[in-house]
Amino acid sequence: MKRLRKFIVGLIAAVTLTTSGLSAGLTPTVTAQAATTSTTSTVNLKAKAGIAVDAKTGQILYEKNGSQALPVASMTKLLSIYLVLQAVHNGKLKWDQKITISKPIAKIAKNTNLSNVPLRAGHSYTVKSLYQASLIYSANGAIEALGAAVAGSPHAFVDQMKAQAEKLGMTDVKIYNACGLTNKQVGSLGYSNVKGSAENQWSAEDQAKLAVALVNKYPEVLNTTKVAKMWFEKGTQDATKMENWNWMLKGLTASYSKLHVDGLKTGTSDAAGANFTGTANNNGNRIITVVLHAAHKSETDASRFQQTQKMMSYVYNNFKTVTYHAGQSVTGAKSVTTNDAKEKTAKTALASDVKLWIRNDQVASNVTAKPQLKASLTKKDALEAPVAKNQTVGTANLSLKGDQLGFLGNTKTVKVPLKVTQAVEKANIFVRLWRSIVALF
Repeated sequence: MKRLRKFIVGLIAAVTLTTSGLSAGLTPTVTAQAATTSTTSTVNLKAKAGIAVDAKTGQILYEKNGSQALPVASMTKLLSIYLVLQAVHNGKLKWDQKITISKPIAKIAKNTNLSNVPLRAGHSYTVKSLYQASLIYSANGAIEALGAAVAGSPHAFVDQMKAQAEKLGMTDVKIYNACGLTNKQVGSLGYSNVKGSAENQWSAEDQAKLAVALVNKYPEVLNTTKVAKMWFEKGTQDATKMENWNWMLKGLTASYSKLHVDGLKTGTSDAAGANFTGTANNNGNRIITVVLHAAHKSETDASRFQQTQKMMSYVYNNFKTVTYHAGQSVTGAKSVTTNDAKEKTAKTALASDVKLWIRNDQVASNVTAKPQLKASLTKKDALEAPVAKNQTVGTANLSLKGDQLGFLGNTKTVKVPLKVTQAVEKANIFVRLWRSIVALF
């Protein structure tokens, strides 16, 4: 009877908790992650550098030597693809537009020691087919052709790459070409005043910044990076069966059913070893991982994917997500001080949704915020009346107690738009005068 009584009491308590959570309405949504392997609290990453981040906020969930600049090889192509997609969206390129191949680019494409699809000098191929070959098959000649089409020449495209990297907050970057080969391997497309062994390099953090920006601004890129197999120019003399170098995709040799990997890009060279920028979306929670310089003992070595699986499994096993929805308030930013208003404070709430990851041993109350008001709306460091209801007045800078990793960009906070939930009306002249008199004493 005692066991039965304990069971009934426990059941009533569970139902009560569930009901109260649903009825509260304004509490953050906490979502546990489905386990992908046996639970682990550490990552013994066998690579020179690596990082795992949330794909939306850039919250860092794991990091090893994240700021160390290293050769990135063909992962370079993600920066090139960013600029290609930008050109398509701006109308500078069209998917069905034909690009004529130059002799220097055709020479690169004919090198069978490199990853390529056959491109013949003087022949034309569509932007779409070159784009697909660049992402799926890591075709070096194809991305060089796209870069030249975007900027007018390969070197002009490199200049655009450097400028875009700076805009994305990438630091300490070295860029010599659009594809990630060495300066010598691209032949006449290289630089005469640069060593032949020179190749593109930046850090795992920078690669993560790039991937986050790419997936958020141009999410359609995933429609191509998730393709396991595709033909290039099927039915022509250039027909090539392309198999994605990302072996973690469904149906390929390193796929893992509990990780829904749908991108992004590999990179391999003698100096770089085996690299991989991956992304997975489990239960609506997308993460991005970067592995730099994993083992590459042979062409069939799957080390970079094994290390990626290790990182991804660590995140999904050891973290849960806390989602605050637009209209909800966060501790520390539930109100702001006003100036010359009827009320001395104004209630505030988030103006958009935000998702944060917390360890399984943490609780939602670990998330706190600090309001940062727009300078144009403040006076004496307070919100100047009048302000309309639901007007965005600044940001709530959210952080997590005890968090040592923070977010990409060397910051411990993520900024979320902050709005007032009530109209902030100006106090009449008599009230303001009386407050001024009281302040004197």
